[in-house]
Amino acid sequence: MRDLIRRYGTGLSTIICLLTAFWLVMLVIVPNMTLFEQSFRPYLPVAEIGGPRDVYSLSNYGKVLEGSVERSLFGIGFTIPVRVLTFTLTIWYSIVVTVICFLLAYPLAYYMAKIANPRALPTLILLLFVPLWVSEVLRAFAWWIILALKGPLNSLLLFIGAIEKPVRWIADYDAVMIGLVYTYVLFMIFPIYNAISSLDRNQIEAAEDLGAPWWRIHWRIVLPHAKPGIASGSVIVFMLSAGSLLVPSVLKSPNSQWFTETINETFNDALDWNTASAYAFLLLILCTLFVTLAMWVFRVKLSDIAK
Repeated sequence: MRDLIRRYGTGLSTIICLLTAFWLVMLVIVPNMTLFEQSFRPYLPVAEIGGPRDVYSLSNYGKVLEGSVERSLFGIGFTIPVRVLTFTLTIWYSIVVTVICFLLAYPLAYYMAKIANPRALPTLILLLFVPLWVSEVLRAFAWWIILALKGPLNSLLLFIGAIEKPVRWIADYDAVMIGLVYTYVLFMIFPIYNAISSLDRNQIEAAEDLGAPWWRIHWRIVLPHAKPGIASGSVIVFMLSAGSLLVPSVLKSPNSQWFTETINETFNDALDWNTASAYAFLLLILCTLFVTLAMWVFRVKLSDIAK
């Protein structure tokens, strides 16, 4: 706070703090608290709101266990509530998207930080930012066109002889994952790039002089140093992927259902805002618990993510 006042003065610092507080209270805290309160109230006709039936309960949260489907895993059949299955698949494929983003982002981030010519770096960063100049809606529909059965991708693969017949890319969760990786990979690249940029080049050169192979240099030197950036990027990508609505809605198939679609359908189609509020808070709480568990498993602290 003292640095803020010293840099901008008392008047401007007060305005900045008030605007920040207004944004947090009016656009984050109040809407979420309202949503939280509504999640415990029943879905009633307007005339009955505030009446004897309008009482707080956990019934909206219990609806997540309604309706079951048959599934099998490793040849073992079992029954699972359909919304629990949707949530589980959403978490699983969000993890897959996060891992793919890391595998794509880490080599590029290392190249940008330690190999690329400093003069060419601004151009490279600009090229990476170009897709963000286009709205997420257009990017999602562009991938829908590319991955269509008679789209450019299948036409190209057929032309070069890589496939014998068109591939149905928009099936299951494949297209959704492709769209999410394309949309959020930059949120993984730049935290890792910032972390690796602070690594002293002399440490890498010393390891090379001592005869360490490239994979050991990355495993023992670069990756531990980049852990804060990896943790930050992973949390961002995972939470954005699990909470994404646009990409799963555009690139979905009959066999794919994202949990946010369930929330949206309950909000807008069923007009049951109370149950949808409960689903939204279940998604928020369980994702937060999952991220906390992952941080504990990988021994990552909250201060590492905040760096």
